[in-house]
Amino acid sequence: MSKLETKHTETASEDDWSSLNHVHTLVLMMVTALGIYLCYSLVAPFLPVIVWALTLAVMFAPLQRWLEAKVRYSTVAALISILIIGFIVVVPAVFVGEQLLEQVVKGSQLIESKVDSGEWRRVLEAQPKLAPVVKKIERYVNLPEIVKTLNAKLGSVVGAVVKGSLLQVLGFVLVFYVLFFFLRDRHLALKSMMALSPFTQMEMGRLFNQVGDTIHAIVYGTFAIAVVQGCLGGLMFWWLGLPAPLLWGLVMSLLAVVPMMGTSVIWAPAALFLALEGNLGSALILTLWGMLVIGTIDNLLRPIFVGNRLKLHTILAFMSIVGGLLLFGPAGLILGPVTLTVTIALLEIWLTRTSVRAAEFQV
Repeated sequence: MSKLETKHTETASEDDWSSLNHVHTLVLMMVTALGIYLCYSLVAPFLPVIVWALTLAVMFAPLQRWLEAKVRYSTVAALISILIIGFIVVVPAVFVGEQLLEQVVKGSQLIESKVDSGEWRRVLEAQPKLAPVVKKIERYVNLPEIVKTLNAKLGSVVGAVVKGSLLQVLGFVLVFYVLFFFLRDRHLALKSMMALSPFTQMEMGRLFNQVGDTIHAIVYGTFAIAVVQGCLGGLMFWWLGLPAPLLWGLVMSLLAVVPMMGTSVIWAPAALFLALEGNLGSALILTLWGMLVIGTIDNLLRPIFVGNRLKLHTILAFMSIVGGLLLFGPAGLILGPVTLTVTIALLEIWLTRTSVRAAEFQV
């Protein structure tokens, strides 16, 4: 065989081997993508649990580091952290839940008694402009029967909430279960992510810092706004002469932290009770205060607090929070801003790399 034929054969063999390698690489990429998709499908139901566990892990990482410096074993330090965090989180949640259930039961009984006694009729008849409304209500609506039906439905809802609370307890247990491993094995997790990541150690550190700063900004901003809302609600309760304004201000602050609930759970029934007592002016003032001041200040302050700390424009912070809540549910309060800030950080890394390569090309 001539040298030319030998060289041609070797070239053909190299081309075949290169093509085979490309096929193997393509198959590997497809299988890996399928595996990632299946893993995401497995993890997706636990996404809220992971988000809240990660949030708590970031917030209480200094406590874990301090305990690890005092305690010899990281497992023991993580267990102590879990106990402390559980006391901080669970006790207020149980307190608010008990207060809400108690007030719901008392409120429904109070409304039913006032309707059965006809006191609502006397309240409306005392107002000349509202007196004709009484006749129309009694002509077309059997108010006592409606109230009884609503109370029966409310009782079933309360029962469902109690049953649902068992699922909430299970959710809490899962959060703290995942949190334990986030605290104990955080160094191993960070090293694994850096090893698998296509980014440099500096770039990964930048991304981690961005996530941490975002979570801190959201949590601190949320608590600051909750305190403001609770103070505004408590002050209005005190000004209107409602009982226990300090207690209800505290409850409103705690409820303001919970996504999809808020302070209206407290001030709306209070306004209804004032109306049934005949204090229509106070009921109107409390309703307007709750809707226009307490409810609006959340939408105004949250993007400002979060945006200023993260150096984001207010409209971007607002869209990330509201969009996150719409897309991911309550967990979106964290996931929305984190997704936005991480994406911005990735774009900045991309721009830095491309600008460096362009400079090298020009040189």
